[in-house]
Amino acid sequence: MTYDTQPLDLYDLSREALGELLASWGAPRTLTLELWHALYRQGATSFETLPLPEALRARFAAETRWHIPQVVDRLEAPDGATRKDLLELADGQRIEVVLLRYRQRRSACISTQVGCACGCVFCATGGMGFVRQLTPGEIVAQVLHFQRELAAQSESLSNLVLMGMGEPFLNYENTVAALRQLLDPQGLGFPPRRITVSTAGIAPGIKRFAEEGLGVNLAISLHAATDALREQLMPINRRYPLAMLFEATRAYTAKTGRRVMFEWALIAGVNDSPAQAEALVAQVAGLPAHINLILLNPTPTYPGRPATPEAVAAFTTVLDAAGIPHTMRQRRGSAIAAGCGQLRARERAFGLLRPL
Repeated sequence: MTYDTQPLDLYDLSREALGELLASWGAPRTLTLELWHALYRQGATSFETLPLPEALRARFAAETRWHIPQVVDRLEAPDGATRKDLLELADGQRIEVVLLRYRQRRSACISTQVGCACGCVFCATGGMGFVRQLTPGEIVAQVLHFQRELAAQSESLSNLVLMGMGEPFLNYENTVAALRQLLDPQGLGFPPRRITVSTAGIAPGIKRFAEEGLGVNLAISLHAATDALREQLMPINRRYPLAMLFEATRAYTAKTGRRVMFEWALIAGVNDSPAQAEALVAQVAGLPAHINLILLNPTPTYPGRPATPEAVAAFTTVLDAAGIPHTMRQRRGSAIAAGCGQLRARERAFGLLRPL
């Protein structure tokens, strides 16, 4: 049996679909909520622990699958504040998830694809190419992976960012389905403003996302404010150049009334000049926007280095003069190869460097 023809995973089912499945089997739909709570609130991990009659549990075990991704490699920062896990899926493919511990917050960075087709030169995932889409359940399972662990420590995830491997808007339907499950108040019940979806600039996806009414945050990986430079850094810009990207962004903000975050990794001698800052100011003029700056997280596949403090100061001076809100994000992943795709690339090249 191939991966595509295997029975549907329990995590792929919405609450409504779960109720329909129970009803199709002649089981009371009233069991839906109890089962949903077991999956998403109580951290159940096996058919045997489901709050169902024995015959119904047996039918679920026979006619559905329920894959809990397994950790096959792990890197943790010396201070324990940041950790990256490499998870193996049912078909043997592997994805990365990151847990970031802040004083008051616990954030997870999750993936939406195995590999990525966007080819951003500074991203380790981009060098792998695209392998396959993640299902809604495989996206949700990453969140539950950390949620179960934190629950055992009387903690919980407070924030989610879809900034891991892959491009969410090139796996649009599955990403949105996963978001609806994560937002479900009867399940994990994440507040929309605690979830951020990051796109490399898939203009049609941005417009479509404006119509979903999910209320989550949108971040756009920009990294350059002229087409010539952005095409060098992010080949997706050839398909969706800046004019198209910003037209979609303005349509998004007009429809939703929400601010958009633009991500900018400062690379020494590449995109850290006052001229690029001025071009950025021109692009975001009139938009409800916030610029998230971060020093480049070096990867083995890209020779670029983080911008110097002097270059950062010159860049932000231009933003300040124009009144553009910006934040210098703390870089926390360099100690654990947290640049997207680095752990999977390491595992592919060298095998597991240490057992778990």
